[in-house]
Formats: sequence, structure tokens, C-alpha cells
Amino acid sequence: MSQLFSFRKKDRNKNSDDSVYKSMDKQKRYEALVRAWHKDLFRYAYWLCKDKSIAEDLVQETCLRAWRSLDSLKDDKSAKSWLITILRRENARRFERKRLELVDIDDHYVEDKSLCHSEDDIEKHWLHQKILNLEAEYREPLLLQVIGGFSGEEISDILGLNRNTVMTRLFRARNQLKESLDKQHQHEGQNNG
Repeated sequence: MSQLFSFRKKDRNKNSDDSVYKSMDKQKRYEALVRAWHKDLFRYAYWLCKDKSIAEDLVQETCLRAWRSLDSLKDDKSAKSWLITILRRENARRFERKRLELVDIDDHYVEDKSLCHSEDDIEKHWLHQKILNLEAEYREPLLLQVIGGFSGEEISDILGLNRNTVMTRLFRARNQLKESLDKQHQHEGQNNG
């Protein structure tokens, strides 16, 4: 009987040792993922919400959800797109939870942020506004490609779309930006000439 008891004790110690090692491995894996992709997650979150504190909250919620479901990530090579997908869903949840408070606009002063000082600022602001004015179906793949550095295949996985659809939307987004730029140059040419 003492042999049976010692066997069970060894077995129990082995299982607890295994769970400690698995927990340590999970922690190291998680920390490596966060270190590698935190800046990209924040940059994308900021593009989505245009508010630093909300972007930080989105990244924090994304990291929390990533920790909870880290075991579902089978291939670390797809970690970036996995994390971006979590971030997109967190952003969508933000609107599901949020109840917008209506205020009388006459009671609030709104700062005009469109006043830029240098030519580079003006161009960046103009491009930023044009990208924001794109329809979401064109804006999101473009941002994922330009800001996130994702390939067409990765974007199709993140958005749950066919790769050809993504490539078409990227092409159309770039064309719309080009047309806006051409119109701007035409307008400036007419004013100067």
C-alpha cells in the first residue's frame, strides 16, 4: 500500500511540475508576443480611434484577450494578424458597449485642428483626411497594408475576405486617393494660373 501511495504522490508532483513549466512557457511566449507587436498594435489602434488613451485601452484589452486565448494560437508566425484581429474585435465591442451622450453643440468650444503650420503638416493632414474619408471597406485594408505592413493574404485572413477582394479594394483605395490628389493639383493650377 505504501508503494501505491508513493506512486500517486510522484504522479501528482509530476503533474504539478508540468503545469508550472507550461505556465512559465505561456508567460514567456506571451511576453515575447507583446514585446514584438505592441508598437504595431498601438499604431493601428490609434488609427482606428484617433485618441491616445482609447488606443492604449484597446491595446491593453487586446493583450488581456490574447493572454486568455494564447493556447488557440497554433503558429507564432501568424501572431501579428491574430493580434490585429483581436484588436479589431475589441474596437467593435467598444461601440457595442458605448452609449453616446448627446450634447448641445452650442455649449461647447471645438478646437480647429485643421490649422497646420508647415507644408509637411498640411500634406499629412490632407492625406490623413482623404484616407479617413474613404469608405470603410477601402480604408481598412489600406490602413492594414500601410500602417500594419500586412500582405494581401494576411489582410484577407484578418478581414475574413477573399484575397482577390482585398486586392481589388486596395487598388480602388489607392485610385481614389490618386484622383483626390489629381483634383487638388488641378484646383491649385486653376487658382495659380
